[in-house]
Amino acid sequence: MQKIRLGSTIKKGVFMLSLLTAMGLAHAEKVSVGQQAPLFTLHAQDGSTLDLASRQGKGWTVLYFYPKAGTPGCTTQACAFRDAIKVIRSENADVFGISTDDVENLQKFHKEHQLTFTLLSDPDAKVTEAYGVKMPIVTVAKRWTFILDPSLVIRQIDDDVDPAMDAMRVAKELQKLQSQ
Repeated sequence: MQKIRLGSTIKKGVFMLSLLTAMGLAHAEKVSVGQQAPLFTLHAQDGSTLDLASRQGKGWTVLYFYPKAGTPGCTTQACAFRDAIKVIRSENADVFGISTDDVENLQKFHKEHQLTFTLLSDPDAKVTEAYGVKMPIVTVAKRWTFILDPSLVIRQIDDDVDPAMDAMRVAKELQKLQSQ
């Protein structure tokens, strides 16, 4: 009897996950390449704030959205950006990780992994929603990466992010975009 219930529960879970994924794909069409990036002001892990508009004219901006600080994929991605930050900055770009975690959790995550870029807190998911990366029903971001040019125009969107490879892919894409 237990096996039947467990199998039924798993099937229901897979169905719900499929449904949420399909809903999420339809929901994610809010921004596109060539469009001005939605502006925002968010608190950073150190308590400071970042107003995206202040980045205008200051080089390229990488915004990577991730689900939850401290989880395996998010830790892998953050550490990959940490390890590649010099290469990315040599391309006249800076990196900002955005999640719906609160500032306190981001501060712990930043310190624990000795991150060398800014993490931003979007606890009410308004920015996550504006970029079309909020998961349906839950207040969590999908793993997407956006590259903005110095005018804050979206030049690249990656909605199929490999956490381990994202940072180096971003570095290569920055080179390619700037050579065009």
